[in-house]
Amino acid sequence: MVDKSTCVNKKEKKVNESLILPAQRKLKRRFPTAQDLRIRARKKLPNFAFEYVDGGAGSDKGIIRNWDAFDSIELVPRYGKVVAPPPTNITLFGKGYSAPVGISPIGGPGTGFPGAETYFARAAQAAGVPYTLGVLSAITIEQAATIAPDVLWLQLYRFPRKNHSIGLDLVKRAEAAGVQALMLTWDSPVRTTRPREVKSGIMAPFKLTNRLRLDALSSPSWLLSMLRNGIPRFVSLRPYMEGRTGIQESTEFIQAESGGAFTWEEVALYRDAWRGPLLIKGVLHPEDAKRAIAAGIDGLVVTNHGGRQIDALPASIDALPVISEQVNGKAEIIVDSGIRSGVDVARAIALGANAGFSGKAFLWSLGALGARGPGHLINLFKDDLSATLGQLGCHCVEDLRAVTVRHPGAYSRDDFSSLD
Repeated sequence: MVDKSTCVNKKEKKVNESLILPAQRKLKRRFPTAQDLRIRARKKLPNFAFEYVDGGAGSDKGIIRNWDAFDSIELVPRYGKVVAPPPTNITLFGKGYSAPVGISPIGGPGTGFPGAETYFARAAQAAGVPYTLGVLSAITIEQAATIAPDVLWLQLYRFPRKNHSIGLDLVKRAEAAGVQALMLTWDSPVRTTRPREVKSGIMAPFKLTNRLRLDALSSPSWLLSMLRNGIPRFVSLRPYMEGRTGIQESTEFIQAESGGAFTWEEVALYRDAWRGPLLIKGVLHPEDAKRAIAAGIDGLVVTNHGGRQIDALPASIDALPVISEQVNGKAEIIVDSGIRSGVDVARAIALGANAGFSGKAFLWSLGALGARGPGHLINLFKDDLSATLGQLGCHCVEDLRAVTVRHPGAYSRDDFSSLD
């Protein structure tokens, strides 16, 4: 829920621009949007890394559909009242955060920029926004919890063998480490082809072939970060690999142990095992949302996996309104896929979400600016959201619920014959 205590009509202290570090002001002048970071990342990253960061399934139609859908949504302002720079703070699952913005789980982000998980965790902790660590990460759950103790969430894939012994042990580790929320991933039941990755020379398992080494020589920042952090390995899973921790062996282990989407019976298993907020990632059908609520799920992530699994899926934001209607406040909703700005976050909340998460834009930020990138992007999101709130006549995030919205691509109940 959004923290209504922030929705008070009082004067807010204006930020003294002179107190902002000159370096931060310079960054904002050079890179005022996520798209500017994308342009810079294309120039600075090795080609294979940018293709991994930026590409999707098929011909990228799913990515384009996400962007176009957000861009088509109009928000109608109301004027005639004094609005100070509005705060962006919210509450999710009973915990306060500085903005309805978060870093999405990303599988193997170190391919895009070595050390990504560490840089994301540091930036999220400093800014007070959620960071969802992917289970296929180059730092352990325990390491991430040390870096981001107040904002860490964990994403899990399905490990069905031996009665989910790996997944359930990961749940125990997450609880012991103080993870704030657990996210079960539904939206990648099978591995699909991402043509841009294939053409760039990326293979599974990832290794620096001679071709990729030559490509990496064009990017001193990527090489330096690799020297500092090493080639990415899935270290959270090492305790279960019985010493088979080489890159090839790790990949074979994951292929053998994981796969498929969680069944409803398995969702119930994890609901019983995890006492904190439990989310399902990948909900696009309102009937699935309804069933998730009945299963005791606390949150839904409305996403098409960023257009990276199949490019025929609906834009996440177009699926949101009918899912929000079905949920009717019984769970919190996060929108992921296609969010590039604070305006996009405002659009999502106006249509029924509680927050908007982004993955691709945060990878762009690393490619463009290295370790400074994620913190800079979070600031851009927050500043843009605050400005959007003020422009719409809102005093806080909660006021977005009352904004008039025109959403031409939205799905409705009539599109789903199974709904009663």
